[in-house]
Amino acid sequence: MMLCFRALLALLAYDLLNAICRFGTICSIVKRWKVTGSYGGARVTGLICGAVNCACVWYPKQALCLQRSFVTTYLLRKNGISALMVLGAQKLPFRAHAWVEVAGQPVNERSNVQSTYAVLDKY
Repeated sequence: MMLCFRALLALLAYDLLNAICRFGTICSIVKRWKVTGSYGGARVTGLICGAVNCACVWYPKQALCLQRSFVTTYLLRKNGISALMVLGAQKLPFRAHAWVEVAGQPVNERSNVQSTYAVLDKY
């Protein structure tokens, strides 16, 4: 329950940052986050992904992929898990997407995301 509350607060923090900062600034913030805490492993990764999903249900507006990835990356790194926020795009039809990877594997995401989108950058 506490993780869900932290995820809700992080969703709100993203919305506030997004209102006052440029996209590049938000990416720079993510890039500067350090991995802290003790390594939690797959169990903690699952708990955090579940908490983000729970928070998105209760958040008063729809959380899109970039916001979800921002929050998931933040919480994973704060719990000792080296996570990367990935930005990708597809040419035709044009689509952009953000997701999180841990040890090169997408988390809380459909399994074919890496084959659907070309990676533009990782933070």
